[in-house]
Amino acid sequence: MSARRKAAGSGARRRSSRGATARGKAPSSRRLVYFFGGGRAAGSARMRERLGGKGANLAEMTRLGIPVPPGFTLTTDVLPQVLARGGRLPAEAREQALRALTRVEREMGARFGDARRPLLLSVRSGAPVSMPGMMDSILNLGLNEETLVGLSEASGERFALDSYRRLLQMYGSVVLGVPHERFEACLEDARELAGARSDSELSPTVLRGVADDYLELVVQETGKAFPQDPADQLWGAVLAVFRSWQNERAVRYRRLNGISEEIGTAVNVQAMVFGNMGDDCATGVAFTRDPNSGEKIFYGEYLKNAQGEDVVAGIRTPQPINAEGRVPGTASLPTLEEEMPGVYRELLRVARRLERHYRDMQDLEFTIQQGRLWLLQTRDGKRTPAAAVRIAVDLVHERKIRRDEAVCRVEPAQLDRLLHPTIDPAAPRNVLARGLPASPGA
Repeated sequence: MSARRKAAGSGARRRSSRGATARGKAPSSRRLVYFFGGGRAAGSARMRERLGGKGANLAEMTRLGIPVPPGFTLTTDVLPQVLARGGRLPAEAREQALRALTRVEREMGARFGDARRPLLLSVRSGAPVSMPGMMDSILNLGLNEETLVGLSEASGERFALDSYRRLLQMYGSVVLGVPHERFEACLEDARELAGARSDSELSPTVLRGVADDYLELVVQETGKAFPQDPADQLWGAVLAVFRSWQNERAVRYRRLNGISEEIGTAVNVQAMVFGNMGDDCATGVAFTRDPNSGEKIFYGEYLKNAQGEDVVAGIRTPQPINAEGRVPGTASLPTLEEEMPGVYRELLRVARRLERHYRDMQDLEFTIQQGRLWLLQTRDGKRTPAAAVRIAVDLVHERKIRRDEAVCRVEPAQLDRLLHPTIDPAAPRNVLARGLPASPGA
């Protein structure tokens, strides 16, 4: 890394340490950033209002000794300050975040912005109330033309270029406002020319071309080059995720679900772990019970050599994590239990422990990097009305919750939907397509 680039990436960290007191504490007593990692966490599940659901549960899982990539949470208190400052991050939040970042670097044995051993970061939202998919996330922050070389030497050229083009696409769309479909069109053209069915089949040469096309597209759409300074990338991403609290789909979701505008969102910054480094890597989602029926089976899907957005993108068909969770059309696909039996058993143990701890069906996100399991999220899983009733009753029978708790867990609106007339499941029919129903009945 050049001296100029190194100063740009780490100078803010040096300035923040001079602004601290002699004992290393922030000059303000207000805590706006909470660290988690290495089995230690400043927050807990009880702090959902300040840390958001994701941040509180990341802290809680860390305290439980579950493998969670280290990181830190900027609290919901920061959002109103950002809005009051016209979209700028308050100085004390930035300083506290930089100190927490230093701890993340120590845990991971890598440095953010370092050309030889770069630490990459993810930035994700996390409101106190679950709003799945409504706000933005950005992965692989810290990659530029210099750190790309170090990552290529350490982990392989194809993996590094795949991660770089993902950063360019997500950051370009979320932070810089380049239409997402413009990036997708470039990628689709590249797959077509290469005769590839999925992104995982693209060669390093093709991925380098895609990255160059993305860089050119950013200049065309914004009039500026893609930011190469890792520090600029980080702060741009944090502010963009805070702003996504006010995007159209999040506002509409809150209105439809009766969620207060006042609760705000936290932002979670976390060390990247990679499911796209090769065939001993994967990413997926899992439920401790079937969210459709409520049946007590471990249920989920995953993709090898992929990152999280690939599972829901629709380009590749996800594989079931076990035989019990197979859905029509996946009979020929191998399961995680078959391909990585040791990791599957560990994931199953973690899932059972989390359900016992939270006393409810859990929705998990996980990544496997070179055979090592990492948990990225747990939350109470969304479920159909029929599943809500069955899970509540079963948890009482299993002595995990009381009867009065079970009654409170089934919302009146769920009962209303459950009692609507529906087509008899045993009735003969010609099947045209399969999916999860979004409407209450026939």
